[in-house]
Amino acid sequence: MDVILLERIAKLGQMGDTVKVRDGYARNFLLPQGKALRANAANKTRFEAERTVLEARNLERKTEAEQIAEKLNGKTFVVVRSAGETGQLYGSVAARDVIAVLADNGFTIGRSQVDMNNPVKTIGLHTVPLALHAEVNVEVTFNVARSADEAERQFKGEDLSSADAIYGIDEEAVAEAEEAAANDPDYNDDEDGEGNEGAGENEYNA
Repeated sequence: MDVILLERIAKLGQMGDTVKVRDGYARNFLLPQGKALRANAANKTRFEAERTVLEARNLERKTEAEQIAEKLNGKTFVVVRSAGETGQLYGSVAARDVIAVLADNGFTIGRSQVDMNNPVKTIGLHTVPLALHAEVNVEVTFNVARSADEAERQFKGEDLSSADAIYGIDEEAVAEAEEAAANDPDYNDDEDGEGNEGAGENEYNA
């Protein structure tokens, strides 16, 4: 279907351009959302008559989007979800969840403005792109964790996608302790502990 764009659409064209799109895309999105008109003589005349108003409306929307983008820029939102020891979620965080979380924080975002190719399926810090306007984009971070405490640890840079991390086992510290013990001349690694028992008895008898 050929349509006349009433605003700039990414990867399609600028306001006033006549472009060919899939029928379903036109009927389900562009036309009902007021982003385009069917390309015919009557609508071309209508567009030219309303062009000034459309440009003013587009500028207003762009300005509003820029204001929202400024508030969202650099923000991190915590999402608590159940997950296994490897960090795999028992579910996912999809676009609808992004919209809900943003709404809870005072930001009204439409489904078409959440530019997620795939839902989030693991814990961690995930960047979510938002297309607030054809010319205004911003990225926010979703901190997906099993608890608020884990979210804070992730925010500080910890990787919690392992059982050791969950239970607070510091592998580096363990390795350092083992190395220090191995280099200690008083260290006795006899499994039966006989060497240590003998030393204790001699000291006591002395």
